[in-house]
Amino acid sequence: MHIDPTKNITIKIDGIPVTVPSGTTIMEAAKKIGIKIPSLCHHPDLTVRAFCRICVVEDTKSKRLKTACNNYVDECGEVFTNTEKVRRARRTLLEMILANHPQECLTCPRSGKCELQELTQELGITSNAFESVHVPVKKELSNPALVRDMTKCVRCGRCVDACQAVQGTNAIGYMNRSIDFKIGTAFEKPLNETTCVYCGQCVAVCPVGALYEKDDTEQVWKAIHNKDLHVIVQVAPAVRVAIGDEFGLEKGSIATGSMVAGLRRLGFDNVFDTNFSADLTIMEEGHELLARIKNGGQLPMITSCSPGWVNYVEKTYPDLLGHISSCKSPQQMFGAIAKTFYAEKMGIPKEKMFVVSIMPCIAKKYECQRPEMNSSGCQDVDVVLTTRELIKMLRQAGLSLENLPEEEFDSPLGLASGAGAIFGTSGGVMEAALRTVYQVVTGHQPQSLDFEAVRGHQAIKEATLDLDGTPVKVAVTSGLSNAKVLMEKIRKGECGYHFIEVMCCPGGCVGGGGQPFRTTAAIKSKRMEGLYKIDKKSVYRESHKNPEIATLYETFLGEPNSHKAHELLHTHYENRKIQG
Repeated sequence: MHIDPTKNITIKIDGIPVTVPSGTTIMEAAKKIGIKIPSLCHHPDLTVRAFCRICVVEDTKSKRLKTACNNYVDECGEVFTNTEKVRRARRTLLEMILANHPQECLTCPRSGKCELQELTQELGITSNAFESVHVPVKKELSNPALVRDMTKCVRCGRCVDACQAVQGTNAIGYMNRSIDFKIGTAFEKPLNETTCVYCGQCVAVCPVGALYEKDDTEQVWKAIHNKDLHVIVQVAPAVRVAIGDEFGLEKGSIATGSMVAGLRRLGFDNVFDTNFSADLTIMEEGHELLARIKNGGQLPMITSCSPGWVNYVEKTYPDLLGHISSCKSPQQMFGAIAKTFYAEKMGIPKEKMFVVSIMPCIAKKYECQRPEMNSSGCQDVDVVLTTRELIKMLRQAGLSLENLPEEEFDSPLGLASGAGAIFGTSGGVMEAALRTVYQVVTGHQPQSLDFEAVRGHQAIKEATLDLDGTPVKVAVTSGLSNAKVLMEKIRKGECGYHFIEVMCCPGGCVGGGGQPFRTTAAIKSKRMEGLYKIDKKSVYRESHKNPEIATLYETFLGEPNSHKAHELLHTHYENRKIQG
């Protein structure tokens, strides 16, 4: 079929005329006139697959039922979305899916957030004409980050598309045919023996409870109730612009103050800001970059803040590990400082210090358990919770953000710059680094602190910064398929960049695998706007101007990249290449 995007097509859907460009799907056209066509496999940011068939409609031209998600208006006569034939077909299709699905809704991690559950209610299914045929499958628990419960898989294909098309890791794929068709890993290996990087993008798009992060909330509750422990918590920048989604706030709303109040009411002894250690990361990473440029070090240097990205390099491009910054992520820098500098300051033995992280990321659960993340002499970060797990704890405690007051983070690890805040979005680490590097080299501020060239959703963003006559070329990307393009250029010696920022998740941490479900590209944009608003309103917008960071160096670390800073804030990575 020839599609001419310059041509408009007018059709009737349920008797209502609608005019849309050629190449518009029936589903998109119906949405324009306020008609929601149900689907289980469709996702606005993923490839159209039409696996579930629940989006069927009647078409007078073909005189048959056709799927609305992958058929264009160009091929249609008049379309009907709510006839008896359509309703009967949708119910039958859904009942067949339910017959192969365990009825464990009350105890399922996705209960209340399950798209299958919602469809069942929307289509009015209260009983099933088909007998149950589902066969239980053992849960896959091989790693510290996520769980695969394939008993609940509805074979929608979203997770495969996220893993293969979006991330390019190909850890999971389609297996077998006909009634044996399923989704799994190559040779049915556990995830920890595959190219999986624990980014959680598969979890983020799964419509049911087949994929979810390992729940560590009970471990945190036990720590909070243990009188012998001093329990502190740090919160990543992207959490504060996403958590409000679950409490009725507008998408991208800045919920920092009420979130801090909620954490205090949960029982944490102190509430700190990961933005503080993001500033610390910029001090270390910026000076590392300058040292590499000055001393002929390995270039381009690539950021190491995203643990999913680091996992990807270790497993896929171990020959290029020398390009990765030796800096730990802000999460891990915070843990190391908390159990040394802060513990000494408070007179608390580090063994009695329990550090919790609230992150938008599932891979952080793996990162905190890496054996090298123990610079303090013990595990630097004890437990990582996702944004979703924090929401769960707040609900368990009967707390709702809209009813809580605005409160401030604690000191001395709670003051942060706007540069630290924008770490949560693609381009933010680069922009924060450029603000500081420019001033360190030139001795004065850049004309504007807003480096617009590295902002936005483009697959690969480029910019060149003039540092007193020395042009420094940088690049920014997010999503591992995009990162692969840059890595191949580096491998071939075709890359002229000095510094590259890579975020594992598309859009950066605002779209992390641990964020509230149903995050779309449009919602990520709202969260990005929220972080830039925080930056604009900040008293300090450059990491090196954060007075608490200055005090940390003066009284404890000495100077950026000092011997002590390297012991606590830097690390190394390993060749973990997956063969086959």
